[in-house]
Amino acid sequence: MVLACFKGHKHFNVITIAEQQAPISARNGLTIIPDYSFDNHPDIDVLVVPGGYGAENIEINNPVVIDWIISQAKLTELTLSVCTGALLLAKAGLLAGKSATTHWMDLDNLATYPNIEVIANTRFVDASDKTTNLVTSAGISAGIHASFYCVKKLVDTQTMQVTARRMEFDID
Repeated sequence: MVLACFKGHKHFNVITIAEQQAPISARNGLTIIPDYSFDNHPDIDVLVVPGGYGAENIEINNPVVIDWIISQAKLTELTLSVCTGALLLAKAGLLAGKSATTHWMDLDNLATYPNIEVIANTRFVDASDKTTNLVTSAGISAGIHASFYCVKKLVDTQTMQVTARRMEFDID
């Protein structure tokens, strides 16, 4: 499952997309029902690739998921991974020649992929270049920091600050 955003009357309309449009069992029994499948989703502007057990142990071995990530990353305005979602980006070859981070427990795993400068002890890494906007984050809470950074990057500082305040999140 991935999260995606497309621009509409709000800055972002968040949707969930999975290989199949069927319920997904997440950590601790949480069930997620994707809005769309790989076959029927609208065009997206931001691709968020979450991590967790499913990403690092199941989907990393699923060529359909990896190929879909590759194809979407070419079309999106920005791709963001949270936690071990970075491993999926690495498997897809999207981190080759770039800096990246992931959850501290998986930094060594990320380092097994060729040509990635793995950065430890950081909340997120912006590895954007002329051809792609790519941000990786460490664990779950670091993903929140990275998300605010992406809002600032895609919209503006004021929207980032207003959103953080509304959430009572200390962004500083």
